[in-house]
Amino acid sequence: MEVTKLEHACQIVTEGSARLVIDPGDFTRPVDATGVVAVVVTHEHPDHVTPEQVRRILDANPGAIVVGPAGVARALAGSDVDVVTAGDRRTIGPFDLSFYGTRHNLIHSSVPIVDNTGVLVNGRLFHPGDSYTVPEVPVEVLAAPVGAPWLKVSEMMDYVLAVAPRLAYPVHEATLSDVGYGMHTGRLREAVEPSGSLVVLRPGESLTI
Repeated sequence: MEVTKLEHACQIVTEGSARLVIDPGDFTRPVDATGVVAVVVTHEHPDHVTPEQVRRILDANPGAIVVGPAGVARALAGSDVDVVTAGDRRTIGPFDLSFYGTRHNLIHSSVPIVDNTGVLVNGRLFHPGDSYTVPEVPVEVLAAPVGAPWLKVSEMMDYVLAVAPRLAYPVHEATLSDVGYGMHTGRLREAVEPSGSLVVLRPGESLTI
C-alpha cells in the first residue's frame, strides 16, 4: 500500500491499481486521479472537501463512492454520500475502512462544532481529520495534523503519544509558515520517537507502508 500526500489534508492511498482519495479540499491542487474507487471525507470544512473537487474526481471515475459523516452529505447536496459514523465499516475495492470519532475539535465557543469521523485504512493508516480521536486498535501509521486554528502543540504531542504509531507523517500544514512548520514537525518528532519514527512528506511525495 502506498500513500501520496498532497497539499494540506489530502492523501491518495494506492493498493494495486485502485486508489482512495481522502479529504480533497480547497487548499489542495486539483485532484486528477484515475482508478479511484472511493473518496473519504472526514468532515465538511472546505479545506477538506469542496463540491468542485468531488465532481472532478467523480467525472474521471464514474463508479467511485463518496463516504463521510452526515455533515458531508449536507455540504455535498446533490452528490450521493454513503453516510458513516464511529463504529461503521466499509469494504470498497481493496480498501477496508473503519471509522472512528464523531466530532471536530473545538475551534472557539463561537464556532459551531461539526461532524468529524476519522478513517483507518486496511487496519494500518489512520487519518483523524480535524480531531484527536484515538482508535481503540493499534495504529501503525498516523497522518498527524500539525497546524490548525484548533490545534495546540502540547495537545498535538499528547495525542501522538496516546496513539503511539510506529510511523507518522505531518499533514494539515497549510496554515503554517515554513518556520512554523519546522517548529511543529520538530515537536511532532519528539512525540513520535518513543514509539516509532517520523517521515516528513512534501506535497506529491509518497510513502510505501
